[in-house]
Amino acid sequence: MALVLLGINHNTANVSLREQVAFPPEKMADAMQRVTALEHVREAVIVSTCNRTELYVDIDLGGPVADAALMASDSNQVVGDAGVDPARLVLEQQKLLLWLSHYHGVDAADLSACSYFHWRDDVIRHLMRVACGLDSMVLGEPQILGQIKSAYAVAKELGVAKAELSRAFQEAFSIAKEVRTDTAIGENPVSVAYAAVTLAEQIFSDLGSLHALLIGAGHTIELVARHLTDRGVRSIVVANRTLQNAVKLGDKFGARGVLLSDIPDELEQADIVVSSTNSQLPLLGKGAVERAIKKRRHKPMLLVDLAVPRDIEPEVGQISDAYLYSVDDIRDVIEDNVKSRALAAEQASAIIERGVDEYLRQLRALSAVATLRAFREKADQTRQLELEKALKALEKGMPAEQVLEALARSITNKLIHSPSVQMKKASAEGREDLVRLTQELYELGE
Repeated sequence: MALVLLGINHNTANVSLREQVAFPPEKMADAMQRVTALEHVREAVIVSTCNRTELYVDIDLGGPVADAALMASDSNQVVGDAGVDPARLVLEQQKLLLWLSHYHGVDAADLSACSYFHWRDDVIRHLMRVACGLDSMVLGEPQILGQIKSAYAVAKELGVAKAELSRAFQEAFSIAKEVRTDTAIGENPVSVAYAAVTLAEQIFSDLGSLHALLIGAGHTIELVARHLTDRGVRSIVVANRTLQNAVKLGDKFGARGVLLSDIPDELEQADIVVSSTNSQLPLLGKGAVERAIKKRRHKPMLLVDLAVPRDIEPEVGQISDAYLYSVDDIRDVIEDNVKSRALAAEQASAIIERGVDEYLRQLRALSAVATLRAFREKADQTRQLELEKALKALEKGMPAEQVLEALARSITNKLIHSPSVQMKKASAEGREDLVRLTQELYELGE
C-alpha cells in the first residue's frame, strides 16, 4: 500500500481556481466512487472546503517489496527509496491530477501549477496539520476538523475508506483532540466568521446601529451571527433556500428568517451582507446591488463573500459605495488575529511530529504481522506432526515418560534447527548484526 495525497489550497491557488475544483456535497459520493474506480486506487477520501480540495488515496504500488520499503524507509523523497519506483509515483500523481482535471473540466496545466503531492509519512503529517487547523487560512480554526470528519464519514459509509485510510484519519482525529486539549490553539475566537466581523468593525464606527443580512444557514453564518450579536448588532436577517432553516437559525439570535427570493427586498436596508452557501451559481448580482445602493442614497454597504464557489458576482466590487471582500481579501485581517497563536502552533507541531512517529511505528509493527503468522503456522505444523508421532508411539505401548521426553526433544530440535543453521552461516559471513538480532529476539543476553 501507499498513502498519497493530491491537493490545492488557499496557499497555492486563488479563489477563482479553488471554486472550479470544489466538490459540492451532493456530488461527493459520486466523486469518491469514481476515483476509487481508477486502476490501483484501493481507498479514497475527498476533503473539499472553501480553502482546499484534497484527494487522499491508498494506492497499490505493486506488492510486498514496495510495501516494506514504504514502511521501513527513513526517507520521504520519491527518488532513491529502495523498492519504490519513482516513475510509478509520478505516474500515479499525474493520473490523479488528470482525473481531477477531467471531472471538473479544468485545464490540467493550470491545476498542475498550483497543486501539491505528498506520499507516505508526509500524507499523515499534512492530514494532522489540516485537522488541527495549522494549515488553515485562520490558524487553529476549529471548523476544518468537523469538515474532515464529515468527508471521512461519507467515505466510510460508501465503503471506500477501509483499513489504511481509516487508520490514518483516526490517528489524525486523535492528534487534533490532543492539540485542542493541551495547547491554546483554539482559545482566541479567530475564524473566517470572526475576521469578517472584525472587518466590519474597521469600516463602521458603530455596529450596534447597523442592519445585517446573512445569506445561508450553515455553521459559518451561525458564527457570524453570534459575533455580530456579541458586538451589539440587533437587526439581523437570515436568508436561506429553506425558510425553516433560516427561521431556526434566526430564532437563536433574535433575527428574522426569509427566503433567498426575498434578498432584493432586504438588500436596501442591509449595511452588512455576509454570504456563505453551497450554491454553484452566484446568488447576488451587480444589478441587484446597484439598485439597492441607489435606494440607500449611496450609503456604504459592506459585502463579505465567504463562499467557494462565490455567492456574490465579483463585478459587485466595481460599484461605488459597495465594498466587496472575498475569502482571499480578508487574509490580512486574519493574519493580525492569529499572531497570539504562534506559540501554540509550535507546541501543536511538536505533538504532530510525535503523532507521525507513533503512526509509522504502528505501521512498521503491522508489517511484521504476515511474518509472525507464517512463523506461528510453521511452529504449529511442527507441533502437530510430532504430536501424531507421539500418539502412535503410545498406541504401540511405549512408556508415556519416554514418549513425552522424545516429543519435547523433537519439537525443540525442529524449532531451533533453521535459526541455528542461519545463525552459523551469518557468523561465518561476518554478519554479526544477525547474531545480535537473534540474541535480542530470543532474550539471550550476551
